[in-house]
Amino acid sequence: MADADRPAPRGASIRLRITAAALAVVAVALGLGAVGIVWSLDRLLTASVAEQLGDELAALADGVDAGTIQTAALVQRDDDVLVALRSATGVVVNADRATAVPVPTGAEPLEATVEGERYVVVAQEVTAGTIVVARSAAGIDDAVRLATSLLMIAVPLAIVLVGTVVWIVVGRALAPVDRMRAQVDAIDATALDRRVPTSGRDDEVDRLGATMNRMLARVEEGARARRRFVADASHELRSPLASMRQFAELSRAHPDSTAPGELADVVLEEGERMHGIVEGLLLLARLDEHEAGQRRPVDLDDLALAEVERVRALGRTADGSAVRVAPVVGDARLLARALRNLVDNALRHARDAVALGSVVRDGRAMVWVDDDGAGVPESERERVFERFVRLDEARARDDGGSGLGLAIVREVARAHGGDAWITAAPTGGARFVLELPVATDRS
Repeated sequence: MADADRPAPRGASIRLRITAAALAVVAVALGLGAVGIVWSLDRLLTASVAEQLGDELAALADGVDAGTIQTAALVQRDDDVLVALRSATGVVVNADRATAVPVPTGAEPLEATVEGERYVVVAQEVTAGTIVVARSAAGIDDAVRLATSLLMIAVPLAIVLVGTVVWIVVGRALAPVDRMRAQVDAIDATALDRRVPTSGRDDEVDRLGATMNRMLARVEEGARARRRFVADASHELRSPLASMRQFAELSRAHPDSTAPGELADVVLEEGERMHGIVEGLLLLARLDEHEAGQRRPVDLDDLALAEVERVRALGRTADGSAVRVAPVVGDARLLARALRNLVDNALRHARDAVALGSVVRDGRAMVWVDDDGAGVPESERERVFERFVRLDEARARDDGGSGLGLAIVREVARAHGGDAWITAAPTGGARFVLELPVATDRS
């Protein structure tokens, strides 16, 4: 199998990564907590022993100073307590073991090791010298070892328990996502009408499902628009091809029934129509790819006045008195094409005259074309901007309209950050408006 055909290795699942991260955090937290508990227990027990020794030491010191306890009576009272009186002449009591006990230099207790065993030591000065009392910390060490053993069992069990809970909870939380993945993966071009079921709880997973459904709706609408576009384009291109073929067959079958050059006229006329359709399709394809050409300063008023002159040169009436300065930034060729499409559309529907105007208002530059025709019904004002849509099929086809002109206008406007729409004209017909962001920098 070629490398390109091999499936990509699957990474760790989100469930596994979340569980591992949770376990790592819990393990660190519990480990540090266990160490803190053991250390705190050791310090707490040590402080308790030191407090008890301090009380005993105070009683001994009071007795020695008051003379109620003779120095010779200072004896070892049990196996884990050492008592000594240190003076300038040396140790008085327990000389065999207490000589190894260091004397704390301050009031704070001292921890020392005597013959391999840890002791807590306190001391206080009396008239005869310094009384030193030490107690073995074996009980403390036993308690700390017991706590350590218990924590060494409890911490791993807690980690396992937390890991199990996280694994189950994350699995249940991600189960709807996995079902969505399987459902979306099963949707192909023949089932774009299918949707992901949502629970209606409006949580993150439910919003994800709603987002997927909106995406599927857009994909379905785009696929439907492409199929409709291909069908319409095929129909539009088939019509001139059929006309040329029928006339050619008629001319070949009955050469005397057609005048010389008539076939050439038909071919040229239908070929020009096909050229316009193909050119419009290519332009729309470029606009669909967001290719708006080179952006340069453009004056919409100059383009409008040029169209007024063109209409007048065709022998039609055009009013340009409402044209005002309207600077924008964009592709002059595309903007001129869009405005010409609006003017040509107005000429096809106008009875006597068309009117052009432009203005800058609220940071937007607008240019419009009015006609005095029948107008556009309000319910159809959005539909006419769709591709291959004609409200008057026979007249538009006879006048050479391809049904792409207004679609190009809107796509050009949107490619420049603007829009196009229709409203009623003061002359009683339709007003087609092209709106664009006004140019703020003319440098």
